[in-house]
Amino acid sequence: MGRGGRRRRLPRHGLRRALAAALETRAKTCGAGREALLGGGIGLGFVLVSALLVTAFGGYEFSWAGDGFMSVVWSAVAVQIGAAVTEELLFRGLALQALEKLRGSGVAIVFTSLFFGVAHLGAPGANAWSGVAIALEAGVLLGAAFLWRRNTWFVVGLHFAWNTVQELLGIPVSGHTSEGLFSVDVHGSALLNGGDFGLEASIVPVLIGVALAVPMLVLARRDGGIKARRSASR
Repeated sequence: MGRGGRRRRLPRHGLRRALAAALETRAKTCGAGREALLGGGIGLGFVLVSALLVTAFGGYEFSWAGDGFMSVVWSAVAVQIGAAVTEELLFRGLALQALEKLRGSGVAIVFTSLFFGVAHLGAPGANAWSGVAIALEAGVLLGAAFLWRRNTWFVVGLHFAWNTVQELLGIPVSGHTSEGLFSVDVHGSALLNGGDFGLEASIVPVLIGVALAVPMLVLARRDGGIKARRSASR
């Protein structure tokens, strides 16, 4: 009977372990989804406010493009989700964290921001200013966002919404023009409208991006997310 009792208990133990693993996986998935949605909400607001301000100052004029709604949306989603995942895994998932372990959070965010700006210099319409703008509004903001949340899905969501909304508005994304739901006419100074590079080379999102990055860094420091430079071993 003792052996039979042990055999009867084994399936229960296996079931408990399987259930615990399933619940843990579900919790992680739900957590990743929440972080991605939170980041996406910030990215959506960031781009919409920036575009609205540029429009209010006379830099943009939008008109409905009249093309197929769903085909345009799905095309933008498919392209931009790949770009967001790839760039965030490379810059925030790998480079920032590797540099952070060696030199601390400050050095890591500075160097990855510079690298991010340089990486976009080969894009259509890019120039020295657009590289600086990308380093500040994207490199610093996305780096600060990662240090605050310590979650790659958060910055992926932010980056994805940022790029996708620009494309749907008909604004070039880092100089690359794609079919959007709207067509946009640009007016005035390139410092306001971003010129051929698009909204990301406008001074407006640069200022907003830095303004968003500062409280993120403050919250990261409060929560212990800012790491000091590793001391040299004796």
